[in-house]
Amino acid sequence: MPRRTPSSPPGRGTPAGPERVIDMDVDDEMRTSFLEYAYSVIYSRALPDARDGLKPVQRRILYQMGEMGLRPDRGHVKSARVVGEVMGRLHPHGDSAIYDALVRMAQSFTLRLPLVDGHGNFGSLDDGPAAMRYTECRLAPAAVAMTAGIDEDVIDLVSNYDGREMEPVVLPAAFPALLVNGAAGIAVGMATAMAPHNLGEVTAAARHLVLNPDASAAELMRFVPGPDLPGGGTIIGLDGVREAYQSGRGSFRMRATTRIEQVTPRRRGIVVTELPFGVGPERVIERIKELVSSKKVQGISDIVDLTDGQHGLRLVIEVAPSVNPEALLAQLLRLTPLEEAFNINAVALVDGEPRTLGLRELLSVFVDHRLDVTRRRSDYRRRRARERLHLVEGLLVAILDIDEVIEVIRSSDDAAQARERLISVFDLSQEQATYILDMPLRRLTKFSRIELETERDELASAIDELTAILDDQDRLRQVVADELLAVAEQHATPRRTVLLEDTGTQALADVPLEVADGPCRVLLSGTGLLARTTGSDVGEGGSRTAHDVIVSSTTTSTRGSLALLTSRGRALRLPVVELPALPASAQAPALAGGAPLGALVDLPSGERVLGILDLTDPPAILLLGTRQGVVKRTALEPPSAKDSWEVIALADGDEVVGACEATDADEVVMVASDAQLLRFAASAVRVQGRGAAGMAGMRLSKGASVVFCGAVPADALDGEVVTIAGSLSALPGTAAGSVKVSLLSEFPAKGRGTAGVRCQRLLKGEDAIVAAWAGVGPARAASPSGLPVDLPEGHGKRDASGTALASPVGSVAGPVR
Repeated sequence: MPRRTPSSPPGRGTPAGPERVIDMDVDDEMRTSFLEYAYSVIYSRALPDARDGLKPVQRRILYQMGEMGLRPDRGHVKSARVVGEVMGRLHPHGDSAIYDALVRMAQSFTLRLPLVDGHGNFGSLDDGPAAMRYTECRLAPAAVAMTAGIDEDVIDLVSNYDGREMEPVVLPAAFPALLVNGAAGIAVGMATAMAPHNLGEVTAAARHLVLNPDASAAELMRFVPGPDLPGGGTIIGLDGVREAYQSGRGSFRMRATTRIEQVTPRRRGIVVTELPFGVGPERVIERIKELVSSKKVQGISDIVDLTDGQHGLRLVIEVAPSVNPEALLAQLLRLTPLEEAFNINAVALVDGEPRTLGLRELLSVFVDHRLDVTRRRSDYRRRRARERLHLVEGLLVAILDIDEVIEVIRSSDDAAQARERLISVFDLSQEQATYILDMPLRRLTKFSRIELETERDELASAIDELTAILDDQDRLRQVVADELLAVAEQHATPRRTVLLEDTGTQALADVPLEVADGPCRVLLSGTGLLARTTGSDVGEGGSRTAHDVIVSSTTTSTRGSLALLTSRGRALRLPVVELPALPASAQAPALAGGAPLGALVDLPSGERVLGILDLTDPPAILLLGTRQGVVKRTALEPPSAKDSWEVIALADGDEVVGACEATDADEVVMVASDAQLLRFAASAVRVQGRGAAGMAGMRLSKGASVVFCGAVPADALDGEVVTIAGSLSALPGTAAGSVKVSLLSEFPAKGRGTAGVRCQRLLKGEDAIVAAWAGVGPARAASPSGLPVDLPEGHGKRDASGTALASPVGSVAGPVR
């Protein structure tokens, strides 16, 4: 049917005047208009770019906030001001869409690494944010890394919607934001859904791909074992995760973090501390009330939401006295949002086209982008350095004959003549002559000459360095890898989500309430994950997996109890059955199925778990060593009906630094901060009662303290000592220091209560031994985040200096035996 202008008369044909009526077929018009709409939604709204992981509105918000100078070190401004600037200059849509995107980038429960620092009510999982006139915002530190270098010609700029402004096609993106923060969007005929990941794991995989371009997806999965959701929780079904990493499509189930507690003196309850991604407590409460009212679930006496800003989520489901909480929990996991599915559909824009990408493809697109950004940045800096060097060389020519330069300028009729005469007399370029004319005379001094010569040499060195980067692809890749490492060190946080292999909810309901008793081994990792195996033996894969070490282990039974030994001289009882189970081979990456200690026991600030022991009968003999040099051996006998008890009476200001089992046939090794090591027989320490304060173990010099105490079998032929030197004034985790690996046999045995012998020579800048370990080797080390740290090969002399570490060490241990 015809389309006509409002001023044209009815009917067909050409009306009087300059306007025309154009006949259009309805099918063609609808098809064309719908395709244009679909194209706009896909490319301009719903799908993120695989390079920076952002949708256009998100990119425009971050870019405009950067242009406004809203850096993390500046004050917050009204969100309405940011929305107005973005809408007026870059985004041709409504203010609500812009504000919604800004709010999501500020929500810590939506993004794993928020890009906007919000001040005010930015909403919750169950409630929306305050209006933009009430909230304030600025860029988060991570957003600075996303936009860093944007003014160095690293990305292309295009005209905005009205052609008056310029906006970036993509941000430089110093880290893979699409994997770190995930994405969700619904376009016309397609959608995207990607789960958030841990920044440290993703950047480690990206670095591996940068340095090994032919790396397979299986290799990258060693660094990225699975998603890491903002709210923590547990992921069940790693087969679906692996499938998604291979093909871009897969699914897994998210399960809330729960524990059974004595919520009142006479009633137990299910306490929910973490919910699946995107699920709020109000939704869970509403669903449980529906099930109780319809009598589909029985045995719940009350449900209370105790969530607050200080303690976080705490949803308490009180259980009737006659109901088994474990059986009820299995029902709730099956019928409520305490367990939900997440379907990964990794669709993103690559070269302007929607594509479904696996883990390797996603990282490859990002790596190619960072290589291009680094190449363009290096080329830009080299051009600027060459331009400045050209001017500096001109100034040096002028300074050599400053009197003649002044005479030429004074005798010229105007600036143009002076410029031409300077060019001809001193063989300068147009730019050099103009710069000399514009420069104040006070700069042309002897001191300025020294400054200019220094600047010339620095510019020449910088140009050579940048040229080497541009001419050598391997060097360019190394620069990108180093920058990724720097971003991870600055912004990475420990993993929050526990990963478990598939243990279906239905299988949980079918399992008998009584868990079968059997032998097992409990493992404690350097990053604080605790898990049990399904057998008593652990293969070599359990001694050190992809990115963690096992610092303590014990053999026990499924229905037994553990004692967690802490730095405050306490033992905490923990039922083994409450720990997540791993396969007997323990081949899963880095105890991926383990639970964080914080999810199992409540520890006061500053208290650390040093080791684990089985509570057996007869009890094990426990060895304790304190920071002030006290040593004690005691039987690990818990008082009846107590879940926490003291195992040593500590002096004021003292704390336990080592706790392990020690028989009379073992030897005690203590290492002090002043680089002294003492080795003596454990039989020299008589067994004392639980309330005793111990006895003198190591004589310390003034200001020194014990950093390690442990037991080693006296007949251990492969015993090793690892000592790490550093500076006590450095912030923890900021300085790597130096490390030395020695044979334990290098150190002679001394008597208890003596000072021992020197174990490492300190280098310049080092003033203490900050960490140590002794035991049956080979020793293995990991960073505070769990990434492997290489130790030097071979064994150094007893009092030799150490080898510089590439990164800080968080834990050291030997193989599980």
